[in-house]
Amino acid sequence: MTAQTPSPAEPASYEEALAELEQLVQAMEGAQLPLDSLLDSYRRGAQLLDFCRARLQAVENQVKVFEQGQLKPLGGS
Repeated sequence: MTAQTPSPAEPASYEEALAELEQLVQAMEGAQLPLDSLLDSYRRGAQLLDFCRARLQAVENQVKVFEQGQLKPLGGS
Protein backbone atom coordinates (compact mmCIF):
# COMPACT_ATOMS: atom_id res chain seq x y z
CA MET A 1 0.00 0.00 0.00
CA THR A 2 1.47 3.38 -0.99
CA ALA A 3 0.84 6.61 0.86
CA GLN A 4 -0.60 9.37 -1.26
CA THR A 5 -0.55 13.06 -0.51
CA PRO A 6 -4.11 14.28 -0.06
CA SER A 7 -5.32 16.65 -2.73
CA PRO A 8 -5.39 20.28 -1.55
CA ALA A 9 -8.82 21.69 -0.90
CA GLU A 10 -10.56 23.73 -3.54
CA PRO A 11 -10.40 27.44 -2.76
CA ALA A 12 -13.49 29.04 -1.26
CA SER A 13 -13.42 31.90 -3.75
CA TYR A 14 -11.71 33.36 -6.79
CA GLU A 15 -9.94 35.89 -4.56
CA GLU A 16 -8.62 33.16 -2.25
CA ALA A 17 -7.33 31.16 -5.22
CA LEU A 18 -5.66 34.21 -6.71
CA ALA A 19 -3.97 35.10 -3.40
CA GLU A 20 -2.64 31.55 -3.02
CA LEU A 21 -1.46 31.54 -6.62
CA GLU A 22 0.40 34.82 -6.09
CA GLN A 23 2.11 33.39 -2.98
CA LEU A 24 3.18 30.29 -4.92
CA VAL A 25 4.60 32.39 -7.75
CA GLN A 26 6.58 34.56 -5.33
CA ALA A 27 8.01 31.49 -3.59
CA MET A 28 8.90 29.86 -6.90
CA GLU A 29 10.50 33.01 -8.31
CA GLY A 30 12.48 33.54 -5.12
CA ALA A 31 14.04 30.08 -5.48
CA GLN A 32 13.01 29.35 -1.89
CA LEU A 33 11.78 25.82 -2.58
CA PRO A 34 13.54 22.48 -2.97
CA LEU A 35 12.97 20.71 -6.28
CA ASP A 36 10.21 18.39 -5.03
CA SER A 37 8.36 21.28 -3.43
CA LEU A 38 8.79 23.29 -6.60
CA LEU A 39 7.08 20.56 -8.61
CA ASP A 40 4.24 20.30 -6.08
CA SER A 41 3.84 24.09 -6.16
CA TYR A 42 3.70 24.04 -9.95
CA ARG A 43 0.94 21.40 -9.85
CA ARG A 44 -1.01 23.35 -7.24
CA GLY A 45 -0.58 26.52 -9.29
CA ALA A 46 -2.02 24.75 -12.34
CA GLN A 47 -5.03 23.65 -10.26
CA LEU A 48 -5.56 27.17 -8.98
CA LEU A 49 -5.26 28.60 -12.48
CA ASP A 50 -7.90 26.16 -13.75
CA PHE A 51 -10.17 27.13 -10.86
CA CYS A 52 -9.76 30.85 -11.60
CA ARG A 53 -10.41 30.35 -15.31
CA ALA A 54 -13.57 28.35 -14.58
CA ARG A 55 -14.87 31.04 -12.20
CA LEU A 56 -14.18 33.79 -14.73
CA GLN A 57 -15.94 31.79 -17.45
CA ALA A 58 -18.97 31.27 -15.19
CA VAL A 59 -19.18 34.99 -14.46
CA GLU A 60 -18.79 35.82 -18.15
CA ASN A 61 -21.65 33.46 -18.98
CA GLN A 62 -23.86 35.12 -16.37
CA VAL A 63 -23.09 38.56 -17.81
CA LYS A 64 -24.03 37.33 -21.28
CA VAL A 65 -27.40 36.16 -19.93
CA PHE A 66 -28.01 39.57 -18.39
CA GLU A 67 -27.05 41.34 -21.61
CA GLN A 68 -29.43 39.21 -23.67
CA GLY A 69 -32.56 40.03 -21.84
CA GLN A 70 -32.47 41.60 -18.46
CA LEU A 71 -30.06 44.50 -18.75
CA LYS A 72 -30.03 47.22 -21.35
CA PRO A 73 -26.98 49.38 -22.12
CA LEU A 74 -27.12 52.90 -20.77
CA GLY A 75 -28.23 55.39 -23.39
CA GLY A 76 -29.59 52.65 -25.64
CA SER A 77 -32.88 53.02 -27.48
